[in-house]
Amino acid sequence: MAATITKVPQFRKGENVKFVGGVGTIKSYQLEAGSWTYAVEMAMGPEPEMGRIGYETTVLLNEADLVPQTVTFSSELAISA
Repeated sequence: MAATITKVPQFRKGENVKFVGGVGTIKSYQLEAGSWTYAVEMAMGPEPEMGRIGYETTVLLNEADLVPQTVTFSSELAISA
């Protein structure tokens, strides 16, 4: 009997992520050839004057191409007296 070990996905549906080329939201993910592939819906920019003619863009990216989109805080605090 052989044991199969599957790596747990790093990101979840609905999670916001960054990648080269933009930011987006995880719509789905699937294990392919031992690594996770994610369908990421890119965030839409401002609506152009002529309006929109299509849907949002969804790209397929490997887990290694994604970074969590987190809020970063400055290490300096403003203190008022």
